[in-house]
Amino acid sequence: MRSHESGELLLAETAASGGTTSERVQALLEVLRQVVPFDAAFLAFADPLGHGYHSLVSVDLDGRAVDFLSGPQVARDIEVTGTDRQRPPLGPSDLPYPAEELPTWAECLIPSGIQEGLGVALFAPGGRHVGHLAVLSGSRQPPSPATRRRLGRLTPILAQGIDPMRSLVAAARLVRGATAGVVLHADGGCQDLPGLQADTLLVPRSPVLAAARERIGDGNVFSSFLWPLGGSHAPDGHVRVTVLAAPEDAPPGLTAVALLSPATHLHGLTPRELEVLGLLVEGCSNHEVARALVVAPRTVAAHLEHILVKLGAPTRTLAAVRAERDGLYVPAVPRSARR
Repeated sequence: MRSHESGELLLAETAASGGTTSERVQALLEVLRQVVPFDAAFLAFADPLGHGYHSLVSVDLDGRAVDFLSGPQVARDIEVTGTDRQRPPLGPSDLPYPAEELPTWAECLIPSGIQEGLGVALFAPGGRHVGHLAVLSGSRQPPSPATRRRLGRLTPILAQGIDPMRSLVAAARLVRGATAGVVLHADGGCQDLPGLQADTLLVPRSPVLAAARERIGDGNVFSSFLWPLGGSHAPDGHVRVTVLAAPEDAPPGLTAVALLSPATHLHGLTPRELEVLGLLVEGCSNHEVARALVVAPRTVAAHLEHILVKLGAPTRTLAAVRAERDGLYVPAVPRSARR
């Protein structure tokens, strides 16, 4: 019992450790072996976009088995057996039919010397599916009830350790005062970022996220800009939008994090001056700015003079550079798209 307790404690420490997700999973499986003995194991990461599983970490499986388990058949068999749902660990001896009827067992595991095992879905808090774990044995003896209970008890720890949102949440903590945030999907969708509130500005196809995608789509790792609240003239002030490209170990399909935080240190720039700055960043001339804002060119020139003074910039080019660097502008988007 003591060895199991110390193993479970070590598992929790490993789940909370740093490093890349793949490195942490490999370490978790090695520690898990001390608590739930197995001859081989694999863990498949659930695709955050809901398209099966996107990668695999294995222990003591040969190359042929790993290749098979990395394919689409495993996802189908997991769905057929119901081990993609929140339920206790399930093994082939629990099925109402022979395991040989499942291609994963018949074509991969049994030829690799695997006869028994347990599979269990891993869910993060809130019911987000993050992966599937299988611990495997060459013995024909089914796992004991105690082993099943132990593995079931450890699944929340394992889910925490492999949660792909961890690196994204860590990136979000770099933005001081963030009040809301979402993860941007490559397919145009988005999902809430754990630990932060939702916001009506951050919904699929919103102009805010369209601007955020454009900034990251230009190859930026980081971008910050302002968004007017209550209308194009910002009667309710501005909110800051920060966009961070997803870390390298984030799952495929997750491209960036978009965050909202209070707009501070605006150097006394008015809402109209911030609009002008946005158009300067876009490379517009004074006449183009005038047309976009439906004002006279001399009005734009006056705004620009005030902007240069407030930013301490001798030229419009340097003003645009500083605005880009410090996020002191409102992106140029159609007025009809703004809230």
